[in-house]
Amino acid sequence: RCASEPAPAHAAAPRSEPAGGRGDGRGQPAPAPAPPGGHALRIDPRSRPGPASAPLPVVDEVSAGGLVITVDGGHPCAAIIARRNRGGRLEWCLPKGHLEGDETPEQAAVREIAEETGICGAVQEPLGVIDYWFTGDDRRVHKVVHHFLLRATGGYLTVEGDPDGEAEDVAWIPVADLPARLAYPNERRIAVVAQGVLEGRRTRFHGVVESRVTRTIVRPHGHPHDGRGGPAPPAPRSSTDHS
Repeated sequence: RCASEPAPAHAAAPRSEPAGGRGDGRGQPAPAPAPPGGHALRIDPRSRPGPASAPLPVVDEVSAGGLVITVDGGHPCAAIIARRNRGGRLEWCLPKGHLEGDETPEQAAVREIAEETGICGAVQEPLGVIDYWFTGDDRRVHKVVHHFLLRATGGYLTVEGDPDGEAEDVAWIPVADLPARLAYPNERRIAVVAQGVLEGRRTRFHGVVESRVTRTIVRPHGHPHDGRGGPAPPAPRSSTDHS
């Protein structure tokens, strides 16, 4: 149609909208359009995320233990224990436990090793500190375990003195064989350091265990010793030999 032609009589005049946007003709805003499907938009309040849970409390734990050494035929051997893991499998590990009262880590190591292996010892060298975190049902635990090299001074192999009853077996194992016998990577590293100290090698190790927030810091000090003292080691008992 040309611009000069009049508009048809039936043509509707343009609507005027109230200020503030589209409405119902009486100055009220129009309702929000329904989503596809024709149902009104609604959010179930039960589906909304609740408040963030409070962080778990952090607990510090300190333990001590290590390797008590005797010599058999010129070969140093260490007393290690077997205990059950959470899955019920018997695993070989180093004797250790919590500090009690005002004990120093050295004193706790001597006591725990005697309780769990039956062997009395005297501390010769600090071997290293295993420092790691783990989470329980109601807390996060920061655990530090001090390890020492001890010279056996007496006693005999037995687990009867373990107050917790966790140690099921004990055996003298050549220090050179410990990396293949011990269940936990950190303790294998400690055993390697102990062997280096016994052989007169200066050893220092830093590492992180796979898949765990764990670090191992090994700090040898002083002079190596021959580890002599204590009874000659008997052969390991094969009934719980799960290396």
